[in-house]
Amino acid sequence: MALRPGRTVRRPERPYTRVSKKVPRKSYVVGVPPLKTHLFEMGTLKEYDVTLYLVSKQNAQIRDNAIEAGRIVAHKFLESNLGSNYFMKILTYPHHVLREKPIATGAGADRYSQGMRLSFGKPAGRAVQATVGQRLVELRINKENLEIGKKALKKFGSKLSATTRIDVVE
Repeated sequence: MALRPGRTVRRPERPYTRVSKKVPRKSYVVGVPPLKTHLFEMGTLKEYDVTLYLVSKQNAQIRDNAIEAGRIVAHKFLESNLGSNYFMKILTYPHHVLREKPIATGAGADRYSQGMRLSFGKPAGRAVQATVGQRLVELRINKENLEIGKKALKKFGSKLSATTRIDVVE
């Protein structure tokens, strides 16, 4: 099944957690999809002059594939402009499991579709539940490369479903 648009899961929802007192093993989500984000730290870890943060401006759920897309774009941009003279770290981890109820389409779908009966859905992906002011990405660079760093984080932010801002800390 194709991936649904990010706007369908952008609004934060309370995660369903079933707590079983008799059998605590059953208190976990079954069949959590694998993580799409592969690397959380890139570049060379050493002392840098400036630290930039990509900060969320709204409460939103950000899917792991959006984080991976942003990471790839920013990493390629930084590698081509700075080589390995930077350090980037993704500060959030997608713990929230997204569920999806597939809708039957096509000829005769109304005969076997259940409507909203048993509409719980199956695990379809993972997301970060970001809050206002939460730091999503940290980028450490030297002072002379500040504009390149801002451009890289802007490219990263354009891939996310939440609006973001860039904070500079010296």
